[in-house]
Order: sequence, then C-alpha cells, then structure tokens
Amino acid sequence: EEDFGTKISSSNGIEKYPLLRFNGYNNPWMTQKLGDLGTFIKGAPLSKADISNEGNPFILYGELYTTYSEVTHSVKRKTDKTVEQQFYSKIGDVIMPTSGETPEDIATASCIMLPDVILAGDLLIYRTEQIDGRFVSYAIKNKVNKQISSVAQGKSVVHVRADELAKICITFPALDEQKKILNLLELLDTRIATQQSLIETLKKYKRGVSKRFFDEIHNNQNCEAKQFSEVFELIQNNTFSRECLTDENTDVLNVHYGDILVKYGSVLDPDIDTVPFIKSGTDLSKFSGSSYLQDGDVIFADTAEDYTVGKMCEIINVSNRKILSGLHTMPFRPTITFAPMYLGYYLNSAAFRTQILPMIQGAKVSSISKSEMKKTIIHIPSIERQTEIVSILNALDKRIKKTELILAELKEMKKGLLQNLFI
Repeated sequence: EEDFGTKISSSNGIEKYPLLRFNGYNNPWMTQKLGDLGTFIKGAPLSKADISNEGNPFILYGELYTTYSEVTHSVKRKTDKTVEQQFYSKIGDVIMPTSGETPEDIATASCIMLPDVILAGDLLIYRTEQIDGRFVSYAIKNKVNKQISSVAQGKSVVHVRADELAKICITFPALDEQKKILNLLELLDTRIATQQSLIETLKKYKRGVSKRFFDEIHNNQNCEAKQFSEVFELIQNNTFSRECLTDENTDVLNVHYGDILVKYGSVLDPDIDTVPFIKSGTDLSKFSGSSYLQDGDVIFADTAEDYTVGKMCEIINVSNRKILSGLHTMPFRPTITFAPMYLGYYLNSAAFRTQILPMIQGAKVSSISKSEMKKTIIHIPSIERQTEIVSILNALDKRIKKTELILAELKEMKKGLLQNLFI
C-alpha cells in the first residue's frame, strides 16, 4: 500500500506537478519532445500474409487496436520470416500504428517487454534510454493522445508520420518516480487481467452447461417437437432507422436489431437494459395494441454483417410500457406457455441455431427470412424442466454480471489514476 500526496500544477505553466503523487516526491516534472528523447524506426515490411505457426513472435499494427494494451508481456502470433536486426524488439520499445480508421484510433501505443519480437509494417518503433518505455506508452494512450489525433491526416484512412510524432511533448518525472507509478499501474493491470480471465472462465462454463441442457432436450424422445409456426405467431415490427430514435423519454420504446446483436443478452429487461425511444411526432397510427410487445415475446435480428444473424432476446418486465420491435427484427409471440426466460436461453442455444445456419443468405450482409424461420423445429420439455434450466443459467448470468461490474469498477479506477498520476 502507498500513501499519496497532492499538488496542483502551477498556474504559470513553468513548473508542472501531477494532481496525485506518491509522498516523498516534490520536484516538478520535465517536458520534452519525443524526438529529443528517442528515435523512431518504421516497422519491418511484413503483413498478415507472413503469419505462420512457427518462428519468431510477431506483432501487426492492427493488433494494437484489438489485442495489446499499454504494456505487452506476451505475443500471440508468429512468423517464419527473417528481417534486419533493427526490426526485432528490444525490451522497452514502444510501438505505435501509422494508420487507422479515425484520428482517435491512431493515438495508441504499447510497450514491448520482450526481446526479439518482429515488429511489422505500419508500425512505428520508438526507442529511448532517457525515459521508461512503459511510461511513454501509458502517457501516449491516456494523456497525449489528443495531441497525436490533432496531427493525424486523411479521411477514410488516417495516417501519422514519425516527424509529426517527434514534435509531440511528453511530461515526465525522474526515473525512480516513473517506476513507482508503473509498478502501481502494472499491479492494477494484472488485477484487471485476472478479472477478465474469470469472466471468460464463467462464460465458458455457462456455454458448457447450456450445451449439455439443450443437447439433452433435442435428444430426449419424451420432449415434444413442433414446427416454429405451430408455437409462435408473427407480430408487426417497424422500419424506423436510428435517426428516428432518441434517448429522451417519449411514449414508445423501440428494440433495434443492432442492439440485439451487440448489446442485449438472451433476456431484454427494460428495467436494466437501455432501450431507445421513438422520437415524438413519429407516425405510429398503423400500430395496434397487439403490435406492442408483451412479456415472453421473442425478437430475432434478421440481418447482420456476419453469422450472428438470428441472435435473439426474450423480453420481460414490460409492465405498462409501450415497446415496439424495430428495423430488421422478427418479433414472435408464443401461443403456448413457456417458463419465463426459457425461450431466451433455448433459442440462442447451439442446439437450436444449428437449424438457422443453413438458412442464412447473403455474402457481405447476412439475412434470414421469416418463412425460413417458421420451418425450424422447437423441442419442448416440461414446464418444470424449463424452470430448472432457467434457474441455473440465470444464476450463472447474475454471477457473470457481478464479475463484469467489478471489472468495470477496476477499469474506472485505472482511468482515474491515469488522469491524476500523469500530466
């Protein structure tokens, strides 16, 4: 445990101090250009095509957006190519992308704490012996990122040049204080990684339990099997685009297909989940009372850019709300009784979705039709068995949710520390 002192940056801008500081450190921080502290090298002329199963560890620029955080201790990819010695990492090298989709994307970095990693094209390698590379990486990603975004150029693809990055100023303390800060952040990063691993373990366990339940139901001769069209009736949906939706509280909520694909779980609860409203003044005259969703209704996303098409959610806790199913959705209402939340778990299961995959059409955009969906087969166990399955899977969902909330709190703590420990 560490004690912190505080000292606000001076108003004249000459002497600089962080808002949060370890006790015993009182000297002002220094400000210098990255180009005066180190050198930039363009990455090796390699690409995705050079990935192999064996060889040297290998990092591609796109992985800075998806795989690596501020400090990298392990590398996932390999290449059997050989390159000049300057393209192999030294411990403490900082890598940054030279291109990205937006100016904000490009303002990222990772410090490589491994030797002999091949650093590929579209990466800039920054080497310095005057400042800890980990400190540079944290500062770039969380403090000087706006400076980098401001010098990025381009529209559909943005680029940044080494000579522009060399002009970026970084403010830093003496090396021993840098190491104090870095030790704290790496402890927090380790805790965050542990929490992320726990979440993945719980999700994997839930997938296994779910598979066992629903495979058993599909193979059980005592479970009734009916065609989808015998068990569900189609409800009217709307075709309102995002432009017709708002966060402001109006009379009618709208379930959008994009939210089903990326935001909602098996169950959509308006008490917990954020559901957008339809803007005031939108013509809703063609929607009758039966068009509005009820508890137990299920909503499928019928369009997606990949094979997540057909993902669905069951709606619960509708209460007195008016909720419509929106663009690119297929809303259905069960005509027989199911245990609450059972359909949300069952219709997203691999056992049921194996029927959907052969029905998917399209290349760039995947879709599934209502007529095809109606041909699928529903296996129906007893209400008692449904209730038992829901109880177990819902308990796992609650545990996962609680674990994810802890992760969010840890990330928020890290964000606050980065804003206050750095200048």
